[in-house]
Amino acid sequence: MVSSTNPYDDPRIAALYDLENRGGPDTRFYVDLAAELAAAKVGDIGCGTGLLTCELAGRGNAMVGVDPAGAMLDVARGRPEAHLVTWIQGDASRLGAEDADLVIMTGHAAQEVHGDEGWAATLAATRRALRPGGHLAFESRNPQARGWEDWTPERTRARLEHPELGAVDIWYRLLAVDGDLVRFEAHNRFASSGKDLTVVGELRFRAQADIERSLATAGFTVQRVFGDWERGPVNSRSPELIFLAVASEGSPPT
Repeated sequence: MVSSTNPYDDPRIAALYDLENRGGPDTRFYVDLAAELAAAKVGDIGCGTGLLTCELAGRGNAMVGVDPAGAMLDVARGRPEAHLVTWIQGDASRLGAEDADLVIMTGHAAQEVHGDEGWAATLAATRRALRPGGHLAFESRNPQARGWEDWTPERTRARLEHPELGAVDIWYRLLAVDGDLVRFEAHNRFASSGKDLTVVGELRFRAQADIERSLATAGFTVQRVFGDWERGPVNSRSPELIFLAVASEGSPPT
């Protein structure tokens, strides 16, 4: 069992992260978006192991990657393009003030911020980091789709091969649903030893209307909300709520 307040501070979890979260349609979405917006300077909140951060840096974007977990940043700094990125350990408040063209929050990092005060503080710091007219883009799983119902060992079990750790069997188990908070276990059992490294996690499944209200309060105007990575509309079966918002003109709210 990983007992750390932030399980991603565990080097073993950081080492396994990329195996379970390879670049896919979400990476392509954010790469295309940065190009469409001609975003010269981009902040990546919750950058993790820096997969997307370095992808954008390699394409010429000036990148700042922020993450609270030192072990994740250790992995990020080992990527070939890492020298092109400014890496910062911390939260959104470390991004700086009013010079970013785009801030992204990927990997469902928005759902890791559970409390209303913490979420408001994250959005306020993001607004301060953006120039007027700059954009914020992030995703949160659609609560109407009730995706957590598939978080069972039978539906999620898979075997992954790590170059150093060997074969790892992974699966998820739903523990509880309390309003829009969902608690679960993520299991990582190493085939060589049989040891099961288990992380207990909790995610906030905010409704679309709640997120839109919080964005307005923080000084953003929502431009688009997509239901999937192909930019389809939102409906009750859409797996994602993908927000694109613009920082309003004038000084950020205090």
